[in-house]
Amino acid sequence: MNTVKIINIGDELLLGQVVNTNASTMSRMLTEAGFEVACVEVVGDRRDDIERALDDHAGYDVVLITGGLGPTKDDITKKLLCDYFHSELVESEVALENVRRIFAVRGFELTPVNRAQALVPKCCEVLNNDLGTAPCMWFEHENRVFVSLPGVPFEMEWLMANRVIPKLRETFRTEVIINKNILTQGIGESFLSDLIEPWELALPECIRLAYLPVAGMTKLRLTARGPQESSLREAIDHAVRGLYQIAGQYIVGEDCETLAELVHKTLTERGLSLATAESCTGGTIASSLTAQAGASAYFKGGVVAYSNEVKVCALGVQHSTLEAHGAVSEETAREMVEGVRTRLGSDLAIATTGIAGPDGGTPEKPVGTVWIAVANATHTEAQLLSFPGRRRQQNIDRTVNQAFSMLIHIICQKH
Repeated sequence: MNTVKIINIGDELLLGQVVNTNASTMSRMLTEAGFEVACVEVVGDRRDDIERALDDHAGYDVVLITGGLGPTKDDITKKLLCDYFHSELVESEVALENVRRIFAVRGFELTPVNRAQALVPKCCEVLNNDLGTAPCMWFEHENRVFVSLPGVPFEMEWLMANRVIPKLRETFRTEVIINKNILTQGIGESFLSDLIEPWELALPECIRLAYLPVAGMTKLRLTARGPQESSLREAIDHAVRGLYQIAGQYIVGEDCETLAELVHKTLTERGLSLATAESCTGGTIASSLTAQAGASAYFKGGVVAYSNEVKVCALGVQHSTLEAHGAVSEETAREMVEGVRTRLGSDLAIATTGIAGPDGGTPEKPVGTVWIAVANATHTEAQLLSFPGRRRQQNIDRTVNQAFSMLIHIICQKH
């Protein structure tokens, strides 16, 4: 398999000012295209560090570089690559025409500084960047391919999809890669590993298994590699059938990266609508759904009922319920979910109320105490969760995942 090294350049990445999403995006795209990402390195905007990262290319077929291609003085990658490959900067007509086009569309005057964006090492091939002025540069050196891309994430991703990966596929022979995701919940990673160990040990050589734990769930990813797609799919299908026989009670979905994606897919396919009433999760459930394109087909809306007053006024929770049982209670969760479903006219609803932390708990209701309720037109289910620890975001994430799991359950049971 052809191996790839990714070098992401930028002081802002090392300082933690910017999250390095380029590495994960590039790795995912390359893996899906049949390449193996063997190394990811982050370096600052310092010449010596970049050169050292470039020198360490033994064992890799492809080296992909992002960052440092802008018009400002701290963008040094292009000049460095020119020196590294013993070349000279020349004006590329392809790159210059692209810069002119972009400035014309934006109504800006082309300045000398921006015209310099069209200067590239003479030894490279320019891969046109339709979304920006920084050129993408392809080098072939010592039987390896080096590609320099802009660090702007949406430009990088477009170039990877439309320029770099197609050209890499023309240059290298790649294997077929098939990924299969299985979402599990209700069993810890170590317990799941013990349960399915005989099955895992019996997997064919063409399939690799990865455990990917997140808050309150574990995703199993089966990756099959080989020359023939049909035989790989047959091997994956056979493996999945065997997994269901052992751990079927813990499997909540397939072919999705997250439970939010699974809910999105399920509601869309079944034509069901959803409303949310959130207290301790503060709108996280609604946000995770509306972040996905097409959520308007099923998501009616949500109420962030953080205070008791809003629970009463917006959701119809009874004063007597709050006085007798408190905001964090099964009774309140049930009235919240039934209130939001009725008032927003949805087929289904989710409600959460709890103490996310790190403070606010009592001996009777410590931090991590959460009630979740889900409902359809005829049935309401409520569940008490007791999370250990005072990590606020972790408690919120676990609550969201459990709420989605309960929603999937009520859909499958009642529809």
